[in-house]
Amino acid sequence: MRDERAATTQPMTTRIALSAALALALAVPAHAQSLNAPDVPLAATPIPAAADRPWPGGAMTLDIDATDVARGLYRVTQTIPVAPGTRRLTLLYPEWLPGNHAPRGPIAELVGLEFSAGGQPLRWERDRVEVHAFHVDLAGSAGPVVARFVHTSPLRSSEGRVTMTAEMLNLQWEKMSLYPAGHNVSRIAVTPSVTLPPGWNLATALAGRTRRGDTVSFASTDYSTLADSPVMAGAFFRQWPLDSTVQLNAVADAPALLTLRKSDRAALARLVGEALATFGAPPFDRYEFLVALSARIGGIGLEHLRSSEIQLEQRSLANWDEMSWDRNTLAHELAHAWNGKYRRPARMVTPDFRTPMQGDLLWVYEGQTHFWGWVLSARSGVQPKDMVLGMMAQAAGQFDVATPGRAWRSVADTTRDPVVAARKPRPYQSYARGEDYYREGALVWLEADQIIRRGTGGARGLDDFARAFFARSSARSDVSPYERADVIAALAAIHPYDWDGFFRDRIDRAGRPAPLAGIDLAGYRLTWKNRPNSYEAARMDQSRNLDLSYSLGFTVDGEGEVSDPIWDSPAFRAGIVTGTTIVAVDNIAFTMDGLKLAIERARQDKRPIQLLVKRGVRFSAVPIAYGEGLRWPWLEPASPGGNAPLDRLLAPRVR
Repeated sequence: MRDERAATTQPMTTRIALSAALALALAVPAHAQSLNAPDVPLAATPIPAAADRPWPGGAMTLDIDATDVARGLYRVTQTIPVAPGTRRLTLLYPEWLPGNHAPRGPIAELVGLEFSAGGQPLRWERDRVEVHAFHVDLAGSAGPVVARFVHTSPLRSSEGRVTMTAEMLNLQWEKMSLYPAGHNVSRIAVTPSVTLPPGWNLATALAGRTRRGDTVSFASTDYSTLADSPVMAGAFFRQWPLDSTVQLNAVADAPALLTLRKSDRAALARLVGEALATFGAPPFDRYEFLVALSARIGGIGLEHLRSSEIQLEQRSLANWDEMSWDRNTLAHELAHAWNGKYRRPARMVTPDFRTPMQGDLLWVYEGQTHFWGWVLSARSGVQPKDMVLGMMAQAAGQFDVATPGRAWRSVADTTRDPVVAARKPRPYQSYARGEDYYREGALVWLEADQIIRRGTGGARGLDDFARAFFARSSARSDVSPYERADVIAALAAIHPYDWDGFFRDRIDRAGRPAPLAGIDLAGYRLTWKNRPNSYEAARMDQSRNLDLSYSLGFTVDGEGEVSDPIWDSPAFRAGIVTGTTIVAVDNIAFTMDGLKLAIERARQDKRPIQLLVKRGVRFSAVPIAYGEGLRWPWLEPASPGGNAPLDRLLAPRVR
């Protein structure tokens, strides 16, 4: 009360003067106040936009101790030189990561962060809005800034992707480093090194490698190139040259997995030859396949200009024939060197890892690459033709009967899905849709290929577009950006057609018929059989589940647990949802074979399939009215015995 009375008894002019002084103080920018007031939050410091200017402090050093494989820890020491007189330093943790198509930088795995200069600790704060930014107070300090922290690899898949096991690691530099704000990442120099467990070997596309003991150092590079040059390392490691510039590097859970027959290595070498024949001059001087043959490290298939990160099943090389379903990623990621890394949608070419990427052309970036993954795998023999046809059939079948979300959501809108859904599991994936720009995009590109071939009497196809559009046009391999109009113009130069209308209809519009036109034009047709094609059979065998998406409308594992219910399917209408466990089928204890027999029985006598299910603590009897039998998709020639256009598309180009 005393303060209130004092305020009211002051002369009016005094109160006005005090108010004006207070307003003036509040009007001073927060960052200006912080220069002289150490108690003002550093988070008020504005974050400068990236500019095309070099970092003036000189090259950073980034030293990572990756020896603690027992606890899954990467211990990081990073030194950031700063120009004399610098009072504030804003460092960014990479957020928008190339190839992820979304802000997925795992900042929660950065712990124990400390900054110092000249051996003295520095005050820092995380930005209050942009939580990937850290503001460091350098007032009164001298010398470079040293950051120390720990990057914690997830120990199980529920925590994120596991990148370190007792046998191997997959080091991604951008996930365990910081960079100064206000500069293009291509203008920030960095000198990296990594210390491995004793006796381990590594592979990476980084240049200038030297090794002293278990510490491997590399020549200085720019931060953009560093982020595009991951490391695969392990206790069990082997390399195979595929041609003069391309090498396969593999780490494995056990040494017996690192075997590759001469004929299988020849197929991988043909993959390289087929890619060069398709796309023309490569954008890389050398290329490293970085492959983890492991059941313990997290799954990945990620493209880089001079390398690719790929996780395959343990025996994908050693048991070549039976594991052929698992190797399509090799062709897909190699094709990305041209489509995605060298040629890239213009709004995905960003100056730093803070600027959002716009993925509206992912149906080109990923969709056409998915198409080439099918084609190059078949042409090279990395996958047998029947396996590739099975993959194409699975995509066609899904869009024909098991993706009702196509009624409301276009392919174009699914290009936002990496941001919208962040690849998290969803209750009704078939109705929500996912990143369908991959497989539906591939089927659209198959149709485009067949339109060109039919319109030119077989003289041209999408191969001609690829050589014209993706081949490196000069000695430099800088990113070559493109827009949608560039794609349409390049197609029109190969074969005049209303390509703009073609993509507006198939990519931009929802509610279209299933994308089967390319298959039909290619002389094949989608058919249905009561047994799975080779790809579906191998995939179900590996995952130990039964995919009934095309019949009852769900997937079930060996314990009877249901997942992935198809919206408005027979099971959905009966109330079977994710988390339901099937206890009995037609009054007999559940087995996958028993469920298949019941589906075939219902096809013959048309009586409902009787399920006893458990959901939570409740049991219930659920009849499912379904009488069409087991169904899986196949692609078959429309005219048996002929050499259909699809056969010619998948035939080798290099002999």
